[in-house]
Amino acid sequence: MGSSPETEHPVKALGYAARDSSGVLSPINFSRRETGNEDVRFKVLYCGVCHTDLHSIKNDWLNAKYPMIPGHEIVGVVTEVGSKVKKVKVGDKVGVGCMVGSCRSCDQCDADQEQYCSKMVATYNSHAVVTYGGYSDHMVCNEHFIISWPEDLPLDGGAPLLCAGITVYSPMRYYGLDKPGMHVGVVGLGGLGHVGVMFLKAFGVKVTVISTNPNKKEEAVSKLGADSFLVSRDQPQIQAAVGTMDGIIDTVSADHPLTPLIRLLKPNGKLILVGAPTTPHDLPAFPLLYGRKLVGGSLIGGIKETQEMIDFAAKHKITAAIEFIPVDYINTAMERLQKSNVRYRFVIDIANTLKSD
Repeated sequence: MGSSPETEHPVKALGYAARDSSGVLSPINFSRRETGNEDVRFKVLYCGVCHTDLHSIKNDWLNAKYPMIPGHEIVGVVTEVGSKVKKVKVGDKVGVGCMVGSCRSCDQCDADQEQYCSKMVATYNSHAVVTYGGYSDHMVCNEHFIISWPEDLPLDGGAPLLCAGITVYSPMRYYGLDKPGMHVGVVGLGGLGHVGVMFLKAFGVKVTVISTNPNKKEEAVSKLGADSFLVSRDQPQIQAAVGTMDGIIDTVSADHPLTPLIRLLKPNGKLILVGAPTTPHDLPAFPLLYGRKLVGGSLIGGIKETQEMIDFAAKHKITAAIEFIPVDYINTAMERLQKSNVRYRFVIDIANTLKSD
């Protein structure tokens, strides 16, 4: 019989966990490992709430292991470092994103693409690996996976960038959609999409937001700086934009047709999927053949690229639009997240609201 979360490791911790696929979160006492020679321990101040957290606690992807403590947009202050740690010191501000460990010796890891390592360890429970995420009072992980935090980037608004930010930044860079003067569409103005608009504008790219909701036009254009806005259900609007875009970042995790988006692309254009619907997309061949177009995908980013993204965000003053919540509001927040009722990311005030009874 395995160890319980309370006794598995020697350092006591407090968090919020789901015990089954109902996804209901409640307080849990558990434990974390001692600080190893290459480890960094930090007090969690804030943790973002990601749609992946919701999928995970409800076992939508059939890989959950309970009890599950979600949270992979984690920021805080270092309280202890191992004897071999060189990256940070006690008192530094740091972040941890979607990964807390991998083999660090395969081709993917050597290429700074740890997210594609078959042995990648996520910051929340998945498959047979048990880890406990950021809905907790403190964290410990190998220094390789620690993100050094710029002094002039707010911790609260910056926390969601550790997932939402890198998820859109990485494909922009990899697929070459970061060149000034290009025209790139962003599908969906949610937690990922609104950050994507800001990164593209910082790169000097012309941005068109594509949404089912016409009420988001004002925010997309006036507040976030998008150059134009398309209502995806308005056929005259879509028809007028056919063949105008160099690329599209599709952030939507709900089922939706890809053919109209592919038609918006110029020849050699690229449609990049970063949303993760639970049902497969239909992918027609002819819209791809006529124009040598590409449909690709991208998963978060490696540690080196995540640090690059955070530094870029600090330089260009990019932060997520957040709603600050206490930890005991988390189940209501998950219900609202299910309904897309948040503009645009929840961030939990862990340090001030996660307390022992």
